[in-house]
Amino acid sequence: MTGNVTPEKIMDIAMGFGGAKALLSAVEFGLFTELAKGPRDVEGIMAALDLHPRAVRDFLDLLVALGLLEREDGLYRNTEATGLFLDRTKPSYVGGLLEMANARLYPHWGKLSTALKTGEPQNEVEHGGKTFDSLYADPARLKQFLAAMTGASMGAARAIAEMFPWDRYQTVIDIGTAQGCLPVQVALRHPHISGGGFDLPAVRPVFEEYVESFSLSQRLHFRAGNFFKEVLPSADVLVMGHILHDWNLDEKRMLLKKAHDALPKGGALIVYESLIDDERRTSVRGLLMSLNMLIETPGGFDFTGAECRGWMAETGFRESYVKPLTEKDAMVVGIK
Repeated sequence: MTGNVTPEKIMDIAMGFGGAKALLSAVEFGLFTELAKGPRDVEGIMAALDLHPRAVRDFLDLLVALGLLEREDGLYRNTEATGLFLDRTKPSYVGGLLEMANARLYPHWGKLSTALKTGEPQNEVEHGGKTFDSLYADPARLKQFLAAMTGASMGAARAIAEMFPWDRYQTVIDIGTAQGCLPVQVALRHPHISGGGFDLPAVRPVFEEYVESFSLSQRLHFRAGNFFKEVLPSADVLVMGHILHDWNLDEKRMLLKKAHDALPKGGALIVYESLIDDERRTSVRGLLMSLNMLIETPGGFDFTGAECRGWMAETGFRESYVKPLTEKDAMVVGIK
């Protein structure tokens, strides 16, 4: 070694998949949901989850070392965060995204080298399918995917409900709404807001079940349609959350133009994503997400706030601004 330079950071990044898979397996097993019932010892956890005795203690203690569990007097319990966000019985559960990561993204990312060599997706498309077609054709996989989108969007949705000036508007439609996480959070925070979500017809029962669980069915309604083939529904505010990055540049511009056309004068479009910083130096999450688009889509990519503002200007928005939402997500707001 030379001076204070060591390979530790390199090794931690290189072996980071181990900690990730331990967390994904714990979610798969329902460990955090089980511990929400009360602290358990090794034997109790082993019996509840039907695990082999050989490495259960190492597995649990790794989760302790990662800050995902706490241990006291031989009993394991959830941390405040895992108890809130990884207990399937709570409405704050975000593990749907992790379930999808475990079932789909984790094996697909093993083919990143191939994707970088070929520029081609490495998921269902590799075998002749289409990512969204295959997901939407299987009700169980679709529900898992839509729940994953709720997990990915919950933090940003809550921030948008809090930060955006909703007092200036009356209606909102979430484009590509999935379960309806964004309109639900807005409606819960602002009783005067009504609207709903727009997505493919297969999403309707999942959306309606989710909205009804919050007793918001009178204010939030589902609009069925394909945003490539049909005119977007009109509302004071349109939202595209973790949607625009799925598509190539021409498709991005087309969707922004369709949103502009659907808005009234003074209306707003909110685009929220894990934006890449304008200097492209620090946004690990945004850059990882863009590589995920390489693996998952034929032409999708993530982008900077400045790039999105430029596309908005090209498609007719008179002004725009960028505002951080969470540690990882930010929104670009365009005003017609």
